[in-house]
Amino acid sequence: MPSIPGKYQHYKNEDIDDYFIAVGVPFMGRKMMAMSSPLMEITMDGDNMVIKNSSLLRTVEMKFKLGEEYEERMPNTTIKSITKLLNDHELETLSTIPESGAKCGRNYLFTDDECVITLTHDKAQTPGKRYFRRVTS
Repeated sequence: MPSIPGKYQHYKNEDIDDYFIAVGVPFMGRKMMAMSSPLMEITMDGDNMVIKNSSLLRTVEMKFKLGEEYEERMPNTTIKSITKLLNDHELETLSTIPESGAKCGRNYLFTDDECVITLTHDKAQTPGKRYFRRVTS
């Protein structure tokens, strides 16, 4: 069984522009985020989890307790989220954007070699995917 905690380096995107448009990211921001290659670090201590994404653009760290609501600060809003452990290799974050009531989410699927994050939004025609290779060092 794969372990969820670890370091993961982003290496490709799939259908990410539609997702960024749906969540209201301006053109230049979409292009910069699509070109970025963040390092994602995940740590777990019981039900407490930290997901840290670091890139040249910015570093974002989310600290939360599995199954409990928390706030995520985005560049243009703050969203309400709940992250749940679905099984020993899958996480799901369900979020609501307070201003519009729109629903969005992230599904993290872990293997021994990588993590694939599927991004969904009520207004996105297709889900976006971000692929991260597990860093072993």
